Amino acid sequence: MKTTYTVLERLGGGGQAEVFRGTAESIKGFKKSVAIKRVLPNLTANPQFVAMFLDEARLSLFLQHANIVQVFDISKADDGTYFLVMEYVDGCDLKELMAFHAKTQTKDIALGIHIMIKACEGLNYAHTLDHPHTGKPLGIVHRDVSPPNIMLSKNGEVKVVDFGLAKADSQVEITDEGVVKGKFAYLAPEATLGKELDARADVFALGIITWELMTGMRLFLGDNPHATIAMVRAARIPSMAAINPNIDPELEEIVRKALARDPDQRFRTAADYGDALAHYLFAKELKVTSRNVAAAVREVKVAKERAASPKQTLIQALIMDEVNKMTSLVADELAAENGVVAAPAELVDTKDWASDLLDD
Repeated sequence: MKTTYTVLERLGGGGQAEVFRGTAESIKGFKKSVAIKRVLPNLTANPQFVAMFLDEARLSLFLQHANIVQVFDISKADDGTYFLVMEYVDGCDLKELMAFHAKTQTKDIALGIHIMIKACEGLNYAHTLDHPHTGKPLGIVHRDVSPPNIMLSKNGEVKVVDFGLAKADSQVEITDEGVVKGKFAYLAPEATLGKELDARADVFALGIITWELMTGMRLFLGDNPHATIAMVRAARIPSMAAINPNIDPELEEIVRKALARDPDQRFRTAADYGDALAHYLFAKELKVTSRNVAAAVREVKVAKERAASPKQTLIQALIMDEVNKMTSLVADELAAENGVVAAPAELVDTKDWASDLLDD
């Protein structure tokens, strides 16, 4: 069965990949919105990276949880570029929400805690997931938990994204000090020392994000990467209450436990951290639901629309040429198992995509 992917617009990009919004069309014209993540060519040129990326990307296909962005397919273009086809989350990421709150000087403690609880639920599911066929623990660690990798939908959903790509990249891209390349300010101290990581590294990252949500400030941000790494290794945590007087000792203690420099002193699991935060909300009689998240997302989207230029920038023809055709690796493997030749997935441009984009 042939699946056609149509690119509608470029959503953004970073040091690992760029992301497009598109549609997937399969049998009898069935369509759904998808996000298409294109791995940058400088990474796919490394055979070791490609092998590990494919292994981890296949693992991400097993992740099916309300608080995780689902991966539907792994595809490859004619030029050797790899793609992940994922669930499209219509909303914003946590980084955008935090930037909006910084601009409006908003510190919504209950909302921030709720988002962290939901992120904990998604991460704990991944951390404890067994292989569906062998029953053995998969041992998944995200390794790149950060505000851009926590998505918030316009319906109030909280979803963690980028499991496979982050883990594969972290095993290949090493600095001269043996430090994993990535978002330095959200690493755990043990990651900066090249030690083996487990779920507690992701708990530490969640602790950093919680601290930043509560204070409206960055926790570990030096003048350069080396300075930031040094701050992470020292793991000195300023008092949240000194910055935000609305933070009480109980919440301070919970977040500090997540941010313990010694992994053995942290919450053992993301579930334990989420439970502590949920207990705090309950004890303080703070009500927050997905409706609060949805309202916050609407505010961010409205602000973005007001700030956006009225003329949309079209996707460059060169990019379209590079991602013109994608072959589903998942379909190929399934077809090989059944002794048939699979029809390739295809990424195409349509004559109406530009006008549709301008009408958005």
